[in-house]
Amino acid sequence: MSQENLLSSIKNLAATGASIAQTRLELLSVDVQIARNKFISLLVMIVCALFFLFFGLVMLALFIVIYSWESDRMTALGLLTGAFISIGLILAALITQSLRTMPKLFEASIAELAKDREALSR
Repeated sequence: MSQENLLSSIKNLAATGASIAQTRLELLSVDVQIARNKFISLLVMIVCALFFLFFGLVMLALFIVIYSWESDRMTALGLLTGAFISIGLILAALITQSLRTMPKLFEASIAELAKDREALSR
């Protein structure tokens, strides 16, 4: 009878260990998905920022070239140049802020594994 209890205890221990491992792997998978989504959104913002900054610089060059022509066109061109450069700078500021506040990769998984280690050491 004691061998059956020992075997049952070993099976329960193995099942608990497998369950813990599965939970931690699922948490790790979620962390990877979150990191991938943040990377993709950051990449899109970088591309948009570069586009608007480049277009703003092209508009600024046109503004300088057309400077000596009629005054009505200059106002419109100046507003467009300012708008594109402003959008590019705002997106660049958002990118730098996002890079500074980006959380550590697998932070939640590391915290959970530390809790597991602490619980097992008791």
